[in-house]
Amino acid sequence: MGVYTDRPWLALYPEDRPAGTTPEHETVLEVFQASLAAAPDAVAIRYFDGVLTFADLDAASDALAVGLTGAGFAPGDRMGLYVQNDPAFVIGLLGVWKAGGAAVAINPMNKARELTYLLTDSGATALLCLEELYTSVARDVLPETQVRTVVTCSPLDRQSRDDPRVLGDVKRDRPDGTLDLEELVATHAGRAPEPASLSRDDVAVLTYTSGTTGVPKGAMNTHANMVFNAATYRDWMRLTPEDSVLGVAPLFHITGLIGHIAVALLVPCPLVLAHRFHPEVVLDAIREHRPTFTVGSITVFIALSGVPGVGREDFASLRTIYSGGAPIAPAVTDAFEERTGRYIHNIYGLTETNSPSHAVPLGRRAPVDPHSGALSVGVPVYDTVVRILGEDGAELPPGEVGEIVTSGPQVVPGYWRKPEATAESLPGGELRTGDVGFMDEQGWFYLVDRKKDMINAAGYKVWPREVEDVLYGHPAVREAAVVGVPDEYRGESVKAFVSLKPGATVTAEEVIAFAKERMAAYKYPRTVEIVDELPKTTTGKILRRELRDRDA
Repeated sequence: MGVYTDRPWLALYPEDRPAGTTPEHETVLEVFQASLAAAPDAVAIRYFDGVLTFADLDAASDALAVGLTGAGFAPGDRMGLYVQNDPAFVIGLLGVWKAGGAAVAINPMNKARELTYLLTDSGATALLCLEELYTSVARDVLPETQVRTVVTCSPLDRQSRDDPRVLGDVKRDRPDGTLDLEELVATHAGRAPEPASLSRDDVAVLTYTSGTTGVPKGAMNTHANMVFNAATYRDWMRLTPEDSVLGVAPLFHITGLIGHIAVALLVPCPLVLAHRFHPEVVLDAIREHRPTFTVGSITVFIALSGVPGVGREDFASLRTIYSGGAPIAPAVTDAFEERTGRYIHNIYGLTETNSPSHAVPLGRRAPVDPHSGALSVGVPVYDTVVRILGEDGAELPPGEVGEIVTSGPQVVPGYWRKPEATAESLPGGELRTGDVGFMDEQGWFYLVDRKKDMINAAGYKVWPREVEDVLYGHPAVREAAVVGVPDEYRGESVKAFVSLKPGATVTAEEVIAFAKERMAAYKYPRTVEIVDELPKTTTGKILRRELRDRDA
């Protein structure tokens, strides 16, 4: 039926897949402590011209834990992390675990309303945030929350004060009424907190869903969940201490938490950070630090390959590149490979699966479905069972499209203080992803689209992903997004928004004609709007809902 069991795929490529991954540790803190004991002087983080060893991370997180507990933070409490891709984020994670608590990962783009909701819903009693975010957002909303302790930090921490790249205009703004992270480290240097009593089933990080169909929900990512998928990354991508991880995904996002931080702590190997994603700055970091592995959204790689003057030598050190978080058109991977010489392996997962549930095996090329043109998202990773269910809840055979339903050691136990939402999305511990896809006869999985994004055009189902994949084949199109818009005759009709490659010119009529030649009459976009940029989340997902709202 529509269940991946190891057998179909292993029969084809048994040499590619180890028998499974067995995490050696119960908690992510134990992962760090084991790496610290093995290699205290090994580089843990490279941040512009700053370097932190595992011993440096240990000392800084010890001091933070001591400062937190001294301010009243108790085991089981939560601390928000409202920080960019800075060393402070990693120090904050380790510090809150050493204090016996859990972290709340917060998007640094969140404004007052969103920050208030996350802090209130999580019941956070402490907050680590950038100085600029404290003065511009957090300070005014904290009285409405349970937060008692605020620790501030700066992107200037742990790197040269005269580095001109992006941070050149940043000034220190030591806010009154807060604790400074670097001052805490200096004040409590040499002190260690009482050993934390953490278990594999304790919540390590609350990661909030985007809330596209309601209020955001806090996925309870346990230590066991995170350790399992950190080991999945290590073993699937065959990472060793000789490797280094390029941190292009936001650290607050599940990809950054697992595919950057957790795996780098486990291997152990250096994590390369650059505050936030600016293509030119990240390209500088690649050229300077020569990382070997990264995982991020496809928009990241489109942006990097589009930097003027970029060449194959710039990507020569990156022996392994994976991309997830948003569907990938085959034309995009082909163009990236032609420009950089590197193949992008697909990966698929959700916040609720702690990053990967599926991945293309290292060294293999994902097949393209001959009927839809979709690029496979891979096969299920270790110890993971995936079913394809029809609308009646029955399992579907290979080739038939239905909802992707996942179970395995990486699936979260539920949503924070939301038993009804947990029961609905995770019945029996099996995740109803809300994504629509299918499995072929060989065990490869294909993502068709989100259930809620399906367009009903005169009774015909149109999946935006298929139309977008066709549009990406146009030589002038950089990015594409397809939505359904109201239509008096059809009910809904297909509309496409596209942005163009630098220097390219094309008319909306030419784009429509291109699509019309390549797909059924009910599928091709009736209207095309050419825009400078498509709206995206900080993780690179194109926001179709914002585009739909323009025509609502």
